[in-house]
Amino acid sequence: MAYTYLTTEELSQLIKYETRVIREQLKDSVLFEGIHYIRPFGGRKILFIWERVEDEMLNGVTAESLLLK
Repeated sequence: MAYTYLTTEELSQLIKYETRVIREQLKDSVLFEGIHYIRPFGGRKILFIWERVEDEMLNGVTAESLLLK
């Protein structure tokens, strides 16, 4: 399956949240590393996986959804 990777700025435009809100409030409380975003090549840059973010927005975060991915 091919995924769509987005920077924080690109995600911000799609979900209509400020980049600061994504970084400070959503990341690591609703959006989790390894599930909703990755740090390619062990770097500092964050890339969000759009299909997984969209799924969580539509269906919500559940313990089961975290285990299945």
